[in-house]
Amino acid sequence: MSDWLETLAELDAAGVPHVLVTQAEVLGSAPREAGAKMVVTGDTLHGSIGGGSLEFQAAAVARGMLGEGQRAPQIEKSILGPDMRQCCGGAVTLLFEPFYPAAFTLALFGAGHVAQALVHVLDGVPLRLLWIDEREGVFPTALPSFVRALSIQDPLAAIAQIPAGAHALVMTHSHERDFQLVRALAGRDTLASLGLIGSETKWARFRRRLRDDGIDAERIAWIRCPIGLPGLKGKRPAEIAIAIAAQLLLDTAEVGMPDGFGEHG
Repeated sequence: MSDWLETLAELDAAGVPHVLVTQAEVLGSAPREAGAKMVVTGDTLHGSIGGGSLEFQAAAVARGMLGEGQRAPQIEKSILGPDMRQCCGGAVTLLFEPFYPAAFTLALFGAGHVAQALVHVLDGVPLRLLWIDEREGVFPTALPSFVRALSIQDPLAAIAQIPAGAHALVMTHSHERDFQLVRALAGRDTLASLGLIGSETKWARFRRRLRDDGIDAERIAWIRCPIGLPGLKGKRPAEIAIAIAAQLLLDTAEVGMPDGFGEHG
């Protein structure tokens, strides 16, 4: 993998906005060839398009885009002459492509009909989704780029991979597995929210078991069950998924989303 691809992946995983600068065209003499790339963040540079004033000015343009929250690519042309304090004499065309991290992370336990419908509904929303199921062959063959599917015999082991501030939803094929996961996730006080699919009757049983296991009453009250925006009563997987997605987006909006949330970046 190219260094710049690794850098993009690392910055995205770390949640750092960045701009990929590509020297798209070179006419005459220039310090670097067409295709040279540099990644710019608010305070770092990765790679190089040749150094000197060209690189300094390109970094300034990229940081200006980040500061303004600009999401559309931008093209700049520069002549490498005395005004640039570079004597190459050629000209270059630079392509600036801004990238912004996912707005939030969702850990989704279970890959049944509702979960698959939910992933479909969320396609296009700027999020990172960790999708966990213990069964083999349950994930769709083609997954959206924002999804990381994890097939693991013990889904409880995946809890350690959920980052702070993430949202979690539990909807596995087993009520007992649901309970084990909810009990373990209730102990993660860094989660933004925790939801469980099920009826009021199911939740009443779970509440009693959680109390018996010593889970604090305030923590139990924090768990949401049933899930889905109140008032949307459809029973089809797609209808349930829409209600869950709407509630999730309201939850994330309440803590403040980055500018441009909902746009493709």
